[in-house]
Amino acid sequence: MIADALAGRDDVFEIVERDDGFVQASHYGPDAYLAPYRRWPSRQRRAMRFVRGRVLDVGCGAGRVALHLQERDHEVVAIDVSPGAIEVSRRRGVRDVRLLSIDGVDGSLGAFDTIVMFGNNFGLFGGFAKARRLLRRFHRVTTERGRIVAETRDPYATSDPTHLGYHDRNRARGRMGGQLRIRVRYREHATPWFDYLLVSRDELETILEGTGWKLARVFEGDSGLYVVVLEKTVSEGGSAG
Repeated sequence: MIADALAGRDDVFEIVERDDGFVQASHYGPDAYLAPYRRWPSRQRRAMRFVRGRVLDVGCGAGRVALHLQERDHEVVAIDVSPGAIEVSRRRGVRDVRLLSIDGVDGSLGAFDTIVMFGNNFGLFGGFAKARRLLRRFHRVTTERGRIVAETRDPYATSDPTHLGYHDRNRARGRMGGQLRIRVRYREHATPWFDYLLVSRDELETILEGTGWKLARVFEGDSGLYVVVLEKTVSEGGSAG
């Protein structure tokens, strides 16, 4: 899909299918992957002021964030699970881009000053327990003044009974209300089913407890979208950071 967007096709859009049968065309078109900084949503542009030092770009897509940061002399490691995204990012000039999932982030990548998770990529944490486990790992692979700049969506910013009912069924199964089970389709291609986590601000703060991270800033957008800046507390889970 990203390669088609780069080639200039104007019929590029994803279909998101949820495990309850709900199907919707993605709100995000080619611009979400290819837009220059001046066309980014305000919440993202404001949050970028808090990116510093060596950066890990999680879920880099076509490399728009990595390219912007490279232009500003940041050292960036960009990762994605899509071979197509990796290829497009390299073609567009991202210098260090790797085929790697969020689960593969570890100390072998070196230490980072900032981890960026734009495009709703906080959702890649998948669920409550996994989010807490990976946040602790992110604490270990970041410097003392490390930050996470991440985008998510409040799933409860809706009055649609289809979505509200889905939240209720999730809770009845012991899942978070906004813990989606989805797959993404484009033309003849489809991803495997995976968990994708949307959280309210209160849920986010609950997830952060004991992980070594605290909520420092919030940049609100439309339709429940928001970007957070997370900073380190003194310690992770009560021990030295």
